[in-house]
Amino acid sequence: MKNIILPACLALAVAACGGGEKTPEAGDAADPPAAAPIGSDEGQPEANETDATHKWAVSSAHPLATEAGARILREGGTAVDAAIAVQAVLGLVEPQSSGLGGGAFMLYYDAQSGAVTAYDGRETAPFTASRELFLNDDGSRMSYRVALGSGRAVGVPGVVAMMDMAHREHGRLEWSELYADAYRLASEGFEVSPRMAKVLKDSASFLAADEMAHSLYFSEDGSTLAEGAVFKNAPYAETVRTIADNGAGAFYSGDIAQGIVDAVATRAGQPLIALDDIFEYEPVAREAVCGDFKGYEICTMAPPSSALAMLQTLGMMEAKGLPETPGPELWMMYGEAGRLAYADRADYLGDPTAMGTPEITSEEVAEALIEPAYLRERSALIGTFSAAEVSAGEPFGGKLNEDRQADASDEVPGTTHFSTMDRYGNIVSMTGTVESAFGSKFMSGGMFLNNELTDFSFEPVQDGMVVVNAVGPGKRPRSSMTPTIVLDKDGKPVAAIGSAGGANIIGHVTKTLLLALGYDMPWQDAISHYHVTTRVGFVFVEDTAPAETVAAMEDYGLTVNVREISSSLHGFRLDHGKVECGADPRREGVCLTGK
Repeated sequence: MKNIILPACLALAVAACGGGEKTPEAGDAADPPAAAPIGSDEGQPEANETDATHKWAVSSAHPLATEAGARILREGGTAVDAAIAVQAVLGLVEPQSSGLGGGAFMLYYDAQSGAVTAYDGRETAPFTASRELFLNDDGSRMSYRVALGSGRAVGVPGVVAMMDMAHREHGRLEWSELYADAYRLASEGFEVSPRMAKVLKDSASFLAADEMAHSLYFSEDGSTLAEGAVFKNAPYAETVRTIADNGAGAFYSGDIAQGIVDAVATRAGQPLIALDDIFEYEPVAREAVCGDFKGYEICTMAPPSSALAMLQTLGMMEAKGLPETPGPELWMMYGEAGRLAYADRADYLGDPTAMGTPEITSEEVAEALIEPAYLRERSALIGTFSAAEVSAGEPFGGKLNEDRQADASDEVPGTTHFSTMDRYGNIVSMTGTVESAFGSKFMSGGMFLNNELTDFSFEPVQDGMVVVNAVGPGKRPRSSMTPTIVLDKDGKPVAAIGSAGGANIIGHVTKTLLLALGYDMPWQDAISHYHVTTRVGFVFVEDTAPAETVAAMEDYGLTVNVREISSSLHGFRLDHGKVECGADPRREGVCLTGK
């Protein structure tokens, strides 16, 4: 397994790599070409039925988004084309979870080469950001509630740039075609879903403070939009039209970029994000992190994602030996393995630029954490410690531990996941986010801006040492987003999956793969199965779990928190040409497949 982080730059129409010499100005959007370049067709089969040897599939958290992706796939578009259409619609119909004002990770399997690429569209901190961003004047830690809506928490959005990069490399249809459904739905309207209505009501006090949010999401009587109300978003339609007609560069300069700068400055009472911060944003193409489990190769996102905690958990459990049946014994083992993985996550993972030392690269850190010998060493601890004794391992004999401390960040569910597969056999597993519900709770251009910088540690220095996940200029906050693609021993794709759920995302995906691959549970059953997720000191168990399972875990010595747990597991499993579709019943989505 290798985890080589590859530098890459966004070939935006408005700038060369590194931002070029051009200075972005408000009203600059005329500079990009009329349309973004089409992705190269080199190596791709012609779009006709004789070449359609694979079924297509799309699974997302909202029926309208799934249908948008299905339309693109029916027309011969690629998995990347469909992903762009799905995300553009989700930002409109599920704005509480993701959007163009946020970020994303995309895992891409290329059927021609067999390679898995990890596209990083994570938000970045402004160049002026300091590690004291979330500290009060007296040096105390700012509360999460204050930070999320303060303007301080908005990172430079990355999802549009990331989708542009992937489209240039793997798209087939015109960039402008991919936004047609989002534009139509924003202009003509759609019915507010039960989930959107509920989250709007729950967030009403926050949203009412923003002029654009109030004008869009509140009725004349002052209440938030009810289920079934027809919702139109003219500003979003205009944003989508601008991106579709002028390319991704139009998002990172001109009126859209200026709108983001102004919205953040208004909320914060001071300029925090500059045009240069937005103009110079670059996505990154990274090599996926892959590990073995039960004869499968499981590939997921490289740092700044902490998805390798999933690989650690599965690796430790296999090294320990899985129980014959998925009963209470399994979840006790899972709880302890997960807590060990989360302890490593807290100490070692974050932006790759901060993970290593002068002697140890960030790539080597990631590799060491999932080395089989290290996982066997960690698995030997299962059943030997109490809740108070869980700590990070020492993959380099303690050399990494000398100058770092565990971070103190808050992660809340405000994310979505979807998976797509085209008729050519290419696959996308993509997780997008704005962080909390409706992100920062304020808008620009009809989209909610993220509060993703709250994923940094609110306590940047502990015991005199800077934590890996401290805020820093241009840094990407650590994420739990875990888009995943599973391959068999011959390198052929077996499944694509991911989820929403904040810090619980890792556990949602791990649980699903553990049951589906470790116990051959039907795909939908594995998705629907009750959740068990971990932190360092305790375990969350979904309130649908059997009482005897919870009691057994508590008797074992685990601190168990039983609660309702939301997720967004959307994906599919492939078996000898058959597509086993799956969609999370905890959300409103569907999975569609066809030829």
